[in-house]
Amino acid sequence: MNATRTSTAASTTASSSRLRWAVLTAASSLVLLAACGKQDDRTVGQKVDATVNAVEQKTDDAAEKLRQESADLKVRSGEALDKAADKTTSAANQVVATVEDAAITTAVNAELTKDPTLSALSINVDTAAGAVTLRGTAPSTVARERATALAMAVKGVRSVDNQLLIKG
Repeated sequence: MNATRTSTAASTTASSSRLRWAVLTAASSLVLLAACGKQDDRTVGQKVDATVNAVEQKTDDAAEKLRQESADLKVRSGEALDKAADKTTSAANQVVATVEDAAITTAVNAELTKDPTLSALSINVDTAAGAVTLRGTAPSTVARERATALAMAVKGVRSVDNQLLIKG
């Protein structure tokens, strides 16, 4: 049993020596290959300084690129915010215009209802951007003109397109 242990220990030592020799040979070969064909008379300190300067230059370039991209991002995000604000304002203006038109339509209908010669049930009132259109029938030309005057008197009305037909 002792002979087996001695044989195994010798075998392990021999393997370890061969491995060290192979690593040392490979490292030497790499150093020689790296040095082949290169003539650099700089000292190690000069080489380190050159490397540090190159790294500093790359860092400065990257920082400048980052500053530029940040500035570009600020501009693009500002433009996006401006567009969003414009769309919001536009949508709000459309809602206000729709509400105003609905209020005008309601007010014109109320005025037509108050007039004894006009039947609000036979007159359809549509409003778009303050322009009122009257469709339907009126009992006479005087009543038709009265409908135009009543509609024009409502606040917010810009024009009246009277398409009422005389039905007498």
